[in-house]
Amino acid sequence: MPTLLKTIKSRLDSHLGENLTIVAQAGRKKVVRRRGTLSETFHSVFVVDLDQNENSFERVSYSYADLLTKSIDIHFDSEGPAEEAETDTEAEAE
Repeated sequence: MPTLLKTIKSRLDSHLGENLTIVAQAGRKKVVRRRGTLSETFHSVFVVDLDQNENSFERVSYSYADLLTKSIDIHFDSEGPAEEAETDTEAEAE
């Protein structure tokens, strides 16, 4: 069954204000991890307020298409540990 952007947005709407980890493909063999809080969802993008202890900038935004095309992965703290998925991503990147 195909995933719709509307479905992705409604899933994220249900997690507003929750802490999350974003794993993004930044290049051929480079993976970037960012921790923050899902702050807002808009028609075609969502905004994450980043943890200031780990990042040099305040916010980052991604499109729902990034999730659909698997350019990024999101792991919410409330859904359980993200350690296993992060380890798998590291192995794939090497």
